[in-house]
Amino acid sequence: MKLICSSCGINVVGQDEFVVFKCPNCGEGTIIRCRRCKKLSRPYKCTVCNFEGP
Repeated sequence: MKLICSSCGINVVGQDEFVVFKCPNCGEGTIIRCRRCKKLSRPYKCTVCNFEGP
């Protein structure tokens, strides 16, 4: 199984403190954030509605 960080593109399987959540704008896209990108507030983009955020 692969879980890829939406910000930096690394595989987060086996890592601590990553998060998976639905897009806060459309509720359909899945956002995955690694610990580092969460901490640094790196931007992510929803693949469904193109919402950008941290």
